[in-house]
Amino acid sequence: MKFIIGLKKEMTQKFTEDGTVTAVTVISAENCRVIAMKTKERDGYVAACVAYGNTRLVKKPQRGVFKDLGNFRFVREFRLSDDEDTAQIKIGSVISPATFVPGDKVHVSAKSKGLGFQGVVKRHKFHGSPKSHGHKDQLRMPGSIGDGGAQNVKKGKRMGGRMGGDMVTLKNLEVIEVDEKNSLIYIKGAVPGARNALVTIRTS
Repeated sequence: MKFIIGLKKEMTQKFTEDGTVTAVTVISAENCRVIAMKTKERDGYVAACVAYGNTRLVKKPQRGVFKDLGNFRFVREFRLSDDEDTAQIKIGSVISPATFVPGDKVHVSAKSKGLGFQGVVKRHKFHGSPKSHGHKDQLRMPGSIGDGGAQNVKKGKRMGGRMGGDMVTLKNLEVIEVDEKNSLIYIKGAVPGARNALVTIRTS
């Protein structure tokens, strides 16, 4: 399985060989390293720990994990199957965007944009109250939230609250182009998250 960590930069467009234009998202993935490996015997599962980005603020426990590989800002795990060949994944090895090729199908995960506190109309697609007499200031209200017998609000009731900021995974996106010189990956379509959001990419 191929995997890498990067930052979402911006959206642009690329022209394919047949002349059609395709909207793409640019992912910057430079200085991405494998810092540790989880094994079935020691940890109960197989995974690769990958670090990305540079920072000055590294706590003492993190220094023990990073050792002399560098001071990294982000660390993420990629679960691998038990029967997958992990001999080629070495601790300290650099993961290059060149491991991906145009045409690869990838799963992209990132935290979606935070939209703040939203009402039920925007958050849950409520249609609101009728715009008629007797409905003053009630057009975007949620309506009744409980019955008179139980006299409590049931758990899971759809109400207003914070919207966005969730981990979202888009599957089977296509890699359009790889710029190894500038450590950029161009993925077809939109990718979750705001600009400079951390993005994890792995093959399907």
